[in-house]
Amino acid sequence: MKTVAVLSLLASLASAASLTLVTENFGPNPRNNPFYIYVPDVLPANPAILVNPHWCHGTAPAAFSGSQYATLASQHGFIVIYPQSAPAQANSDKCWDVSSKETLAHNGGGDSLGIVSMVKWTIQKYNADPKRVFVTGVSSGGMMTQVLLGSYPDVFAAGAAFAGVPFGCFAPAGNNTGAYGYWSDDCAKGRVTKTPAEWAGLVRGAYPGYDGWRPKVQLFHGTSDEILDYVNHQEGIKQWAEVLGLGSTPVSVTANTPVSGWTKSVYGTDGWLEGYSAAGVPHDIRVQEATVMAFFELACKGEDCFRWGDGEWCDAEPTATSSSAVVTTTKAPVTTSSASSTSSKVTTTSTSTTSSRVTTTFVTSASTAAPAPGQTLWGQCGGTGYTGATRCATGTCTTYNPYYAQCIPTQGTW
Repeated sequence: MKTVAVLSLLASLASAASLTLVTENFGPNPRNNPFYIYVPDVLPANPAILVNPHWCHGTAPAAFSGSQYATLASQHGFIVIYPQSAPAQANSDKCWDVSSKETLAHNGGGDSLGIVSMVKWTIQKYNADPKRVFVTGVSSGGMMTQVLLGSYPDVFAAGAAFAGVPFGCFAPAGNNTGAYGYWSDDCAKGRVTKTPAEWAGLVRGAYPGYDGWRPKVQLFHGTSDEILDYVNHQEGIKQWAEVLGLGSTPVSVTANTPVSGWTKSVYGTDGWLEGYSAAGVPHDIRVQEATVMAFFELACKGEDCFRWGDGEWCDAEPTATSSSAVVTTTKAPVTTSSASSTSSKVTTTSTSTTSSRVTTTFVTSASTAAPAPGQTLWGQCGGTGYTGATRCATGTCTTYNPYYAQCIPTQGTW
């Protein structure tokens, strides 16, 4: 009996799911990126796929051990792909290609095409659900997350980027063909700012002529990020809000979510875009697996789970009408007002013990005076720890959360 028990235990261990390097040809892979895969022992008929690219100086095995996604995959029955940066970068920074013309174009090449090939191979081999493919990563992995969402909106249903930058932010000026390992110090330090239309143009230009469904987006960023400045968070919000036609004003803001000191902002009534500002958190931001899992509905099984093509998104120009946002907070809300030479923003607040509703109305001034010196349009004009200009030379200084305010166009100038 002891022998039978031992043999049974050994057989169980031998079949236990583990991180496995894929050695067979999996399709177009211009940069020769290998990948590892974690396939639970028990899978539903059509499992979902989660892609988890690593950070700079990281590896696929490090990404595997650095989060709870593999454990959650075994619990809920989905597959995790762990891409590995190109062997040519083994002795360098091991960052992902998020700057080249190739990676920033649909079927253009670069690292993004190699990762998509990993996804297609996995779908075919394991009969995975092609409409339930998701991506999440930190730092360079967060940057690649946004690249994949922009270049391949037909492949990914949603993405969650931690401490990343907007799509195309790292691309060098001019010809970026073959610019695989380019580091943009300007983007990293928050010196690259654009209008929503300019940011959205980069995404739309990645897949010319595409007017189909767009994936959901989550962005997480620490307000004290010393590697990829927090400005990149709000620039990313501008980009994806414009791409999805959601406007730049959140419909709800919730304090201390998912952990104390973090603020959640939701854009659009369907919750297609979520932004999380982590107060005082540096670049080494903590992954929030439960929040990501809920956004992707990865714990769900069956036909009613969120998938590519669900819901609606509207690629419409935002309108600068009066708007309101529900703000949930553990402290009394602060009522603020700001003004430029052309308009003023009046904020009124009604409170309860747990939440407040803030309504913002733009009032046009009759003044014809020249704009006062101050921050340029779309520039930062306020926020915790900010020491720059707090008046807008053009537009109105609008607060998105306690850590970031920005000069946006006044009513009628969109």
